[in-house]
Amino acid sequence: MTFSFEEQLAQAMAALEEQQARMAETARELRAATASATSKDRMVTAKVGSQGEVTALTFHTTAYQEMAPAQLAAVLKDVLNEARARMGEQIAASMRAFDGVGETLRLAVTGEREDELPFTADGFDLEALLAPLTAMRPGADGPKSPQKQEEFNG
Repeated sequence: MTFSFEEQLAQAMAALEEQQARMAETARELRAATASATSKDRMVTAKVGSQGEVTALTFHTTAYQEMAPAQLAAVLKDVLNEARARMGEQIAASMRAFDGVGETLRLAVTGEREDELPFTADGFDLEALLAPLTAMRPGADGPKSPQKQEEFNG
């Protein structure tokens, strides 16, 4: 079934609006997202936000009071890095939901799969893709010979 250019454009715009709404919702969710990690000895838990900022450090025991500064620093570094890594995993999982968005929009615009689109030996045939638009242009009776622009001698 073939759709008119207007129908294809309307479908593409609807698909684009849907994707924009999904992206906005994902962005809202990610802004509110947190991830946490607890040290192996259960002494401390770190909580980070979506930008990797530390939102909380909770000490569950007083064992840190007897630790050497370098040892405490190593525990904090490890727990913060683990929390940030978990946040990164959440973000990556959220972004995977948008795999194939380009293909969805391409289908909405052309009604064809990527392997059916106009390709030439040199790559994508832009003229074939834009043919419906070119045909709608006023005075699109045929190819016009290019005119040489006059030289300006200010």
